[in-house]
Amino acid sequence: MKFSNYFIGIVVWASVVSLGCGVSKKMSDSVPISHEIWSGLLSKHVDDAGWIDYPGFQSDSLTLNQYLDLLRAGHPNDKNWTRDEQLAYWINAYNAFTVKLIIDHYPLESIKEIKNGIPFVNTVWDIKFINIEGHEYDLNNIEHGIIRKQFNEARIHFAVNCASVSCPKLSNEAYEAGRLDDQLTSAAKSFLADPMRNQVSDFKVSSIFSWFRGDFKDQSGTLVKFINQYAPTPIPEDANLDFLEYNWQLNEK
Repeated sequence: MKFSNYFIGIVVWASVVSLGCGVSKKMSDSVPISHEIWSGLLSKHVDDAGWIDYPGFQSDSLTLNQYLDLLRAGHPNDKNWTRDEQLAYWINAYNAFTVKLIIDHYPLESIKEIKNGIPFVNTVWDIKFINIEGHEYDLNNIEHGIIRKQFNEARIHFAVNCASVSCPKLSNEAYEAGRLDDQLTSAAKSFLADPMRNQVSDFKVSSIFSWFRGDFKDQSGTLVKFINQYAPTPIPEDANLDFLEYNWQLNEK
């Protein structure tokens, strides 16, 4: 199954435009939650290469739902949560709810098979199936309206996982506030060193660097400067980058 980078770029652009005003922060008195349950599930059902055992997650659906209930019950807020506690929560929430979406529709070959609304306008990322302390979200809301809008952290593109082969691998441990900076750096380095997703020495990189070029430039001045912070070997600043075709096949074992 192939989807052109041009078409996917249009979809990403439309998602960003539609969410340009962001998602406003919600009033809540909740306190930070533990991600221990999610870490246990990830260590059990995700291998070191990031491949996912979705039937295994299905068999542990009760435990997954326990963790999702924790997410649903406590909305991050500036009153009781630090920045890193909020960001770790939203990354874990994106990944956990994506797994939930997949196992609810499994078996399937690609997350893009899950349809909602008008074809080519409403996508799987527009399905509002996430309720957090009475507030309804879809995956686009979380990624573009909250994480990208509020945290100015380009490394999140290597931490959120879209259940596809070309995505950065799903970590087999939860993101935690106390280790978040190290975990995000590790995710960035791992992604750029992965020859299936990037061939940096040949100036060929993931389409993620095209779709979200502005995020990386905002962080480091230029796309190449950002890449060179985490790549196994640096590339010339004037390198002419090619963007690899994205594989949307399911990232399962």
